[in-house]
Amino acid sequence: MMGGNLTGTVRLTRLALRRDRIQLPLWILGTTVLSSTSYTAVREQFPTEADRVTALRTAVDAPAILMLRNAPTGTSDGDMMAFQILAFLAVLAGFMSTLAVVRHTRQNEETGRSELIGSMVVGRHASLTAAMIVTAGANLVLAALLALALIGNGLPAAGSVAFGLGVGAAGLTFAAIAAVAAQVSQGARAANGIAAAAIGAAYLVRGLGDAFGEVQPDGYTMTSAWPSWLSPIGWTTLVQPFAGNRWAVLVLPAVFFAALLGTAFALADRRDIGMGMLAARPGPARAAAGLLSPLGLAWRLQRGTLFGWAVAIGLFGVTIGSLAGTVEDAFAGNEGAARTIRELGGGGALSDAFFTAMLAMVGAMAAGYVVQAMLRLRSEEAGGRVEPVLATATGRLRWLGGHLVVAAFGAVALLLLAGVSAGLVAGLGNGDLGDRLVDLGAAALVQAAPALIMIGYVVLLFGLAPRLTVALAWLGYAVSLVFGQLGELLNLPQAVRDVSPFSHVPALPSADVTATPLVLLGVVAVALGAAGLILFRRRDLAL
Repeated sequence: MMGGNLTGTVRLTRLALRRDRIQLPLWILGTTVLSSTSYTAVREQFPTEADRVTALRTAVDAPAILMLRNAPTGTSDGDMMAFQILAFLAVLAGFMSTLAVVRHTRQNEETGRSELIGSMVVGRHASLTAAMIVTAGANLVLAALLALALIGNGLPAAGSVAFGLGVGAAGLTFAAIAAVAAQVSQGARAANGIAAAAIGAAYLVRGLGDAFGEVQPDGYTMTSAWPSWLSPIGWTTLVQPFAGNRWAVLVLPAVFFAALLGTAFALADRRDIGMGMLAARPGPARAAAGLLSPLGLAWRLQRGTLFGWAVAIGLFGVTIGSLAGTVEDAFAGNEGAARTIRELGGGGALSDAFFTAMLAMVGAMAAGYVVQAMLRLRSEEAGGRVEPVLATATGRLRWLGGHLVVAAFGAVALLLLAGVSAGLVAGLGNGDLGDRLVDLGAAALVQAAPALIMIGYVVLLFGLAPRLTVALAWLGYAVSLVFGQLGELLNLPQAVRDVSPFSHVPALPSADVTATPLVLLGVVAVALGAAGLILFRRRDLAL
């Protein structure tokens, strides 16, 4: 029976490898290069033991830094590199894996490929098995290349292997989560959304575990708190490559992977192709008047995604606002930690620098929202739902423009929500409500510029290469974050950092706003979007 369920797996695996011959190598090589670049940056930025101890003492006193990095475990080259970038590499492996699994399972069903494949001699589990084989292979290759790259740089072999396996284990864990999401949801976009939310939640839980960890007697290493043990990304950092090399921790992702994969196969036996375990609710018998316009239709399709992001960003704004009264006191006796916060936030008063750094994170979240929102264009086209709309009096530009307006409005609304919620809580606590609302609201709104750039970028991809839009959109977003948010850490040349739109946002409220960068970013966003609109008008629809 099991053999029949797996009939055709080998051929489907070869097909999946052919489809991913560009995407997966880019993810794997990019992640490997990033790790090697981080190692070089660590050697240059922290050449002496004293430099490293000072940096780590600063970090353990700054929860915001630990949320972005992870708990430090030592001062060797490997320890410092793991502290700087290990959690972020686990996130990249997670996105690589979830996108691949959904692409070869739920997306095939959504586009009708699974029905064509199912008309041949193919077992019920063949498609999911092929997707997991390809994804598992990609993570094994990634783990091996990471280990070899680090060994080639002179790091200990055991720690290098532990580093690579930790990242690969995170990728496999999220692949299994995506496999379950593909069975539960009724569309590729929803499955990707569930998987992305799982990655974000895992990163946040890991960050809380590290931020509230216990500082060791030496004053610069930490033991993570219990929340880290609840996170797949936390499992990666708890392996402690180059410090403890705790191989037993890898049992956790292995057991989790096996359990979720078994769940995915069990769910696959209980649903029809094209359907999800959570059935879509039927709509009302009569459509609302707003659905008569492309803008109204786009809003109806996008509002669930926007509300979900609004809850997360609103809570984040309240959290950073509640810390306003403690920032000055927390770093009053630690000039090193204060200096780090000022460097992250562009200088100025300590509290202003803190808000600048935190709102930059909100800007990255808003850019992630617009990428997800604009990718609805591709899912609508691939699902064959655009043709009936365009068969009416609705033109292509009006249809695409509706989604563009909703995404841009959503980004601005999310940023304003973050700024106002942070300003409201901070102002009520410090007695300067009016000033905080204005300052933090403006500081949040300037973060809209990178989000608008990402909208233009996705529109350009949609018009130029529709079948590669999803992969290249997320890849471009990841590259922008690495160059913009980690460029200084990785000691990248300024010319490379300038490629990212996040590098050109004014550091409000720490510094005065300058109009020139914002105007230039706006011009670039308009140019990218206009080019994409023109290309979309001239190409055929592609499934």
